[in-house]
Amino acid sequence: MLEALTAPWPWYVAGPLIGAIVPLLLLVGGKQFGISANLRHLCAIVSPRVPFFQYDWRREGAWNLVFALGIAIGGFLGVYLLSDVKDPHIYAPPDIVSWPGLLTLKGSLTLIGGGFLVGFGARWAGGCTSGHAITGLANLQWPSLVAVIGFFAGGLLMAHVLVPLVF
Repeated sequence: MLEALTAPWPWYVAGPLIGAIVPLLLLVGGKQFGISANLRHLCAIVSPRVPFFQYDWRREGAWNLVFALGIAIGGFLGVYLLSDVKDPHIYAPPDIVSWPGLLTLKGSLTLIGGGFLVGFGARWAGGCTSGHAITGLANLQWPSLVAVIGFFAGGLLMAHVLVPLVF
């Protein structure tokens, strides 16, 4: 039984399950799927005096914060309990994904710069990849199609041009 859980799910199982999230969220309360809004919710909790963060985050975002926590817990369980991968560095070089690598100037600048660019891009695009690709495309929104094309083009540019130059 455990072997069935550690193997990757095929696209014809995982795809419909992800696709079922959109109607489920709409039926539960007219909610839209997305993760990048959680940063705004966290800022509203920490600094409620800033006008942009003065809203009822409990009503608008508590469910999404719990959802993001579930993603983190699920990722942890998937890697440490359900995965047979012994060395996670086969997916990413240790200069990037390690504490010693993070504590270097290059690692810190990469983390801070990458975080800023992702956050800026998500706000500029009006949402993150998950929100646009899952909810926006399911609702046939033209801006979501443009945003998803931009996300993927940017990802390809980073993976094939900029990352090899930096690392």
